[in-house]
Amino acid sequence: MRRHCLALTVLLCGILACCGGVAGAADKAAKQFDSTIAPLLAARCLECHSGPHPKGELDLSRHDKALAGGENGVVIVAGKPEESLLWEHVREDEMPPKHPLKADEKKLLKDWIAGGAVWGTKVIDRLRYTTDSRGGYDWWSLRPIAKVTPPKVNRGDRARNEIDRFILHRLQEKQLAPSQPADPRTLARRVYFDLTGLPPTPEEVEAFVADPSDAAYQALVDRLLASPHYGERWGRHWLDIARYGESDGFERNAPRKNSWPYRDWVIKALNDDMPYDQFARMQLAGDVMSGDRDGIAAVGFLVSGVHNTVVGGSKRMKLLARQDELEEIVAAVGQTFLGLTVNCARCHDHKFDPVRSVEYYRMISAIDGVYHGTRSAPAKSHSELLAKLAAQIDRSKKSLAKIDGPARKAILAERKKKSSELPRPERPRAYASWEFDKDLKDSVGKLHGAAFGGARIENGALVVDGRGAYVRTALLDRDLTEKTLEAWVLLDNLQQSGGGVMSVETPGGGVFDAIVFAERTPRRWMAGSNSFQRTRPFQGSDETQANTQPVHVAIVYQRDGTIIGYRNGTPYGKPYKSGVAAYQAGKSQVVFGLRHGAPGGNRMLKGRILRANLYDRALGPEAIAASAGVESNFVSEKSLVAWLPKDHAARRARIKKDLATAESQRAALTRQSGQKIYSVTPRNPGAMRVHIRGSVTDYGKEVTPGGIRAVAGASADFGLAANAPDAERRKKLAAWITDSANPLFARVIVNRLWHYHFGTGIVDTPSDLGFNGGRPSHPALLDWLAGQLRANGYRLKPLHRTIVLSATYRQASTTHAAGRAKDSGNRLLWRFSPRRVEAEVLRDSILSVAGALNPALGGPGFEDVSITSNNGTTYYEPIDPEGSAYHRRTVYRFSPRGGRSAILDTFDCPDPSGATPRRSITTTPLQALSLLNNSFVLRMADAFAGRIEREAGKDRSQQIRRAWRLALGRAPSPHEEQLSAKLIARHGLPTLCRALFNVNEFVVIE
Repeated sequence: MRRHCLALTVLLCGILACCGGVAGAADKAAKQFDSTIAPLLAARCLECHSGPHPKGELDLSRHDKALAGGENGVVIVAGKPEESLLWEHVREDEMPPKHPLKADEKKLLKDWIAGGAVWGTKVIDRLRYTTDSRGGYDWWSLRPIAKVTPPKVNRGDRARNEIDRFILHRLQEKQLAPSQPADPRTLARRVYFDLTGLPPTPEEVEAFVADPSDAAYQALVDRLLASPHYGERWGRHWLDIARYGESDGFERNAPRKNSWPYRDWVIKALNDDMPYDQFARMQLAGDVMSGDRDGIAAVGFLVSGVHNTVVGGSKRMKLLARQDELEEIVAAVGQTFLGLTVNCARCHDHKFDPVRSVEYYRMISAIDGVYHGTRSAPAKSHSELLAKLAAQIDRSKKSLAKIDGPARKAILAERKKKSSELPRPERPRAYASWEFDKDLKDSVGKLHGAAFGGARIENGALVVDGRGAYVRTALLDRDLTEKTLEAWVLLDNLQQSGGGVMSVETPGGGVFDAIVFAERTPRRWMAGSNSFQRTRPFQGSDETQANTQPVHVAIVYQRDGTIIGYRNGTPYGKPYKSGVAAYQAGKSQVVFGLRHGAPGGNRMLKGRILRANLYDRALGPEAIAASAGVESNFVSEKSLVAWLPKDHAARRARIKKDLATAESQRAALTRQSGQKIYSVTPRNPGAMRVHIRGSVTDYGKEVTPGGIRAVAGASADFGLAANAPDAERRKKLAAWITDSANPLFARVIVNRLWHYHFGTGIVDTPSDLGFNGGRPSHPALLDWLAGQLRANGYRLKPLHRTIVLSATYRQASTTHAAGRAKDSGNRLLWRFSPRRVEAEVLRDSILSVAGALNPALGGPGFEDVSITSNNGTTYYEPIDPEGSAYHRRTVYRFSPRGGRSAILDTFDCPDPSGATPRRSITTTPLQALSLLNNSFVLRMADAFAGRIEREAGKDRSQQIRRAWRLALGRAPSPHEEQLSAKLIARHGLPTLCRALFNVNEFVVIE
């Protein structure tokens, strides 16, 4: 019995051993299928032979269907390739029809069939594998970010930081050497333009040349990164990607006058070094995350693109327009933050990247609640603080009145006593006179005034704020043709450009004559008029005192059309003959603080009007002189402070400071509370369905909000119901995109930074890291930079600092034969590639060098286009307005879709109808012509010449050296100085200035 048991045991062990061997062989064959045959079928067969409608009814993605065959019967006979129809077609190069299998691929397929056609994975996902015709889930940019150690290099002494080790490693592989370090002067200009978009002053350049040490350079970089100009420079880069435009586009192209809060939010966020993951989340869901003004402004990103407001009357046209709009938004989100052209999967699975059409509609579902519109920033959170500020302001004003009242009364009494001892000039009698001592009444007639927009009487003067404050009087009670306008004015600053001190106008401002400051020429007084019909330059001197002491300005309009200007009782410039406007009684009135018409724009004056007179006749020089000598009841700040005892003056200064702070805070809160912002106007959408082949009338299955499976990191399933509210959808979308495990999120932004610093990214297609995009020149460096970004809490400024401190960035742009032969495109960075500045930087540089740049930050943009609405369509044409209001940085330009100036257009400033991740760079004759003949350039050449004369005096040699240093950051060579002197002698200093704007060094950064 025992022998039988032993024999049975041996037999069972043998059977089990055989079964184990068979199972092991099957597992091995299945794994071999997954590693060799499955990728081959996915790459070469499944494009046609998979899905709901496979060609020839043959589906090779599933084991059962592959063995079942197609319309021609069974195609795979296990163990018998010669009897297998599949092998027959492959052997004869009939399948795949356009690109037959290679010999080694054919052998793999034949051996697999001969070995029993063992299957592995039940269903082959054709998007799983990267092939030579498309990317799979294993595509390089979709893999997790690797932990990279900078390589060791032979010449480690050439490396200033880890970046250089990666660059040197590749150069050594190609037997190339890096260039020598750039000279300090070149490096200073390079880093200024790179980080701020503005040229350095000659003094800043010379300071660095005197001490080009590493410590000095690091301090310079830190200073530039802390500059508010950094946000303006890099904000412009981001707006290119965000397709930021201030009109709708399409045939209506209506303006968006309230888009600018998004632009300002971007600039401030970058200046504040907001972590990039938060920066992204705010632009996707800021309004539903925070709900405050910043959140509402931030999601302006989603609706920055074009918006079709003419969609047709049929239901189908409306549905199609809506899907087009959603595709535009998804495209922006996918390309901006992920570097994926997700929108290419609208009608079918993506042809080149592993993005399914169903996943596209899951992302559409995530943003289906986004609609274009205008919203008000919430005021509830501000009401309590506004009430506290109002009480604080009231207390401060009462405290000031207790100090100022007695002092002012004593000063006026002493002034009156002194003036009574002198012979009084015989004053001309006015038709109307406003003392602005206690009220807005006309002291000699009936033209009493009414205040609007916060205009007020303070300390014997009418105060207007340059934004909305003005005074309008009763209607004239007599006709007025000949006339004289006269006012005593103290400006808040001399950088204003077009504010009216005093104006006579027809209701609505269709016809007007006014005393205007600096509308067409900075810092000069002019006679304003409708469409400049009666306006010519007086050619008077620049105003230099009106911001520190009151100035008397009068304009006389004679019956024959002669117009004469006076300043402080003496002629201002030269009279001219133009024309005269008649104003009828009962149909005309006087305004103060406003050039004409409705308040807004550059029509508003900022300052104090101490006294004003209107005469119904043309005064002569003697009368003007006599009137100018009349004292007003205004007591200046300086006089008040001088009169007060020291302790009272110190207390008064503290109160004034607190008052100014409180008023500024109240004004900012008030503006924010009432500010209309072009942003997302969210709705809660219903469920989304797949649109079969993109059709808006043929629907497939219902989908829930989600992401793209191929993107590693958080799950692409958001865990939401199909009818989830908009807020939850966008929050989940933002969390998925910015998940720290998402490899695309960090790779895309560090590549963008590299692109802007070096002119070309590590991947040369910044918004496409997919199959159709470029391949990384330094993949390990890209991952190292992405790792550094995540390690630094997604802050961008430390990454900027690392890049610009590297030896790679600091090398010269000189070229050599070996580099040109082996790497003509400089992808390996054996030198720093010179590049032309962008159109906006060119314009800003001209303004800066000319001394005309207006440094004002934020707010509504300046308009250098005419806006014409005709039959529902808006047209934009470039115009050439003058004045400092138009001399702000170009990032603050009102930028509709269409209508750019010649300077911007010819130097490749893109139209914002779409995203511009890489700007075109062209070289055309029009560029040289623009820099020679453009009216803006001509004016700036004059301003540049004026600056040189002020700073260098009359010495011709000093003028030339100063001009070259300002424009190019260096002194001229002896030959250049000689040529410059000849040019000035023949054509004047402005011509040299214009020539310097045209020098290659001015527009190309080495």
